[in-house]
Amino acid sequence: MWALRAAGYRTTLMGKAHLYRDGVVEARHVDDLAGRLAGLGFSEVLETGDKFVGEIPNRYTDYLLGRGLLDEYKRHLADRSYQGEGESGRNASKRVPMWDSTPNPVPIDAYIDTWHGLEAARWIEQSDRREPFFLFLGFPGPHDPWDAPQAAVDVYRDIEVSMPGSTRRPTLEGTGRYGALLRSFLWLSDTETMTPDAIRGMRRAYAAGITNIDDAIGRVLNALAERDLLGNTWVIYTSDHGEMAGNHGLMSKCVLYQPAVRVPLIMRPPGGCPPRVIDGLVEHLDVPATIREIAGAPDISSSAGESLLGCLTGEPHSSRAVSVSENWGFAAFETDRYKIIVDEDACTPCQLFDLHEDPDEDRDLLADPQAQATADHLMETYVRPFFGIPAVRPHPSPFTS
Repeated sequence: MWALRAAGYRTTLMGKAHLYRDGVVEARHVDDLAGRLAGLGFSEVLETGDKFVGEIPNRYTDYLLGRGLLDEYKRHLADRSYQGEGESGRNASKRVPMWDSTPNPVPIDAYIDTWHGLEAARWIEQSDRREPFFLFLGFPGPHDPWDAPQAAVDVYRDIEVSMPGSTRRPTLEGTGRYGALLRSFLWLSDTETMTPDAIRGMRRAYAAGITNIDDAIGRVLNALAERDLLGNTWVIYTSDHGEMAGNHGLMSKCVLYQPAVRVPLIMRPPGGCPPRVIDGLVEHLDVPATIREIAGAPDISSSAGESLLGCLTGEPHSSRAVSVSENWGFAAFETDRYKIIVDEDACTPCQLFDLHEDPDEDRDLLADPQAQATADHLMETYVRPFFGIPAVRPHPSPFTS
């Protein structure tokens, strides 16, 4: 953000930030904590948070309170959060399963993602056209609990939603410490109530939640059009993680299978362009690099990101031979064919998949003698050079400590 500020941009964050580790903080209102994000370079902070409502009010809970909906909303979420000893109530548990798809009781016009879209549109309508701006809009969804309002779910009532490509559960043998992470998510997903019908209901609510966000983004685009700003505004849409949604018998995120690692990335240049799908390896680091080039912001020479503007000019869009995803002390290195999961600190392989022959990642090849040369090549060419600089984590991993 500081690079954009240096280029003369007003930098605004609205909605869910997720740019620092959540912790127990004392404040009368989330607005009182804006300094945390101002320190990262945002000149204006309109933070809310995720779906779960803690003790600290925010602008969305202010809105619900004003409409007389806050108590009902809190009761709905309290049933879906763990209230055990030492817990804040914000973490998912088996109290109500993650695949529960009971609709949120608030009307669709007051639902959290709808509200964020309306607020962003209002911000654009009131913005100063003389000043270039960067608006980061963080929708809390789509995310568990899968509680899209009934009106949104009804859109999919007669539509057959897609189901998991594979429900084969991971084999833990030979996965090293990564097996502990897999085991924890198997535990989270191990119950007789996770039936095909339950997964179908969860996926229907997931689709409804995405459609609700699509509608909210439509309102944002309409606001830009009404201000005559679409002709000189870039719109970039992405997400921080995927969702297993029953694939491999798992729910949630954190594991390094494709449904959890792959995320959307949609770029609309000023004035729009004919739709294209770009195949190739891209990382999230490429998004800020692209934004800096768009804005003419100072380059950050230490960044590993690559600008994606070449995608729109016909130039090679990326020189990446491998993309890297990291979580909880483990990393996935993906080439145009293979993916190897590694323990970062031990620098040892945990899983190996051939994504051409096995796109569902059902067959771990790591113990296959015929795949040993492939694993060795990936480790020597990509993994060990990458960890020539040891991984730095602000907080220890419970699975590798």
